[in-house]
Amino acid sequence: MHPNQHPKLDDPALIAALDAKVATLVADLSAWAAELPAITMANSLGAEDMVLTDVIATRGLPIEIFSLDTGRLPLETYDLMAEVQKRYGLKLKFYYPRHELVEAYTRDHGINAFYDSVELRKACCHVRKVEPLGRALAGKQAWITGLRAQQSTTRTDLPKRQFDEGNGLVKFNPLSDWSEKEVWAYIRIHQVPYNALHDKFYPSIGCAPCTRPISLGEDIRAGRWWWENPETKECGLHVKK
Repeated sequence: MHPNQHPKLDDPALIAALDAKVATLVADLSAWAAELPAITMANSLGAEDMVLTDVIATRGLPIEIFSLDTGRLPLETYDLMAEVQKRYGLKLKFYYPRHELVEAYTRDHGINAFYDSVELRKACCHVRKVEPLGRALAGKQAWITGLRAQQSTTRTDLPKRQFDEGNGLVKFNPLSDWSEKEVWAYIRIHQVPYNALHDKFYPSIGCAPCTRPISLGEDIRAGRWWWENPETKECGLHVKK
């Protein structure tokens, strides 16, 4: 969301809708953690994931939180990682790409080969994101994401609960039916820390070389892999097998 588009907090309808969704969110997370104790949350440090982190941390829910450090994240993302740990007293679990895979990719294709083709971009995402995610989810019964149905054409049919065929476990998307306004209203009301790049017209933030700011009117995912068609704009973390 652009900084000049933050929702007005004097909108009774928005606040009422948000209160109801927060209550549902807390109930859902509590129930899922009780049902599947080996549950974890992937925190990409985006606005949605910061909402989930705040809810989990402030209510002491028994849900582990981890982040993937691809090695090419923006400085602002690392700053937020440190702020999250300090603010909530959390010890985030970080997972990194295997150095031998990164070395082989860059040796064979080049340091910025992801610009050359969709195949090479997805191969880079596999090395830096998908493979580390597999290790993060090993031994888990379920994982939680901050995905929303409104985020892109690849996410329009997004249930709150689904089976992740690729990773072989349950996947929860508790913010699936949240609007962008509701996400930012929660952040403002609860003074949740967020990535400074959001205030520089970056609504969706990934690796630094694959993320750019957007213009008013553009789709919120337009700044991710902007040289590709919308239908290919996933990194492999959230694609069905």
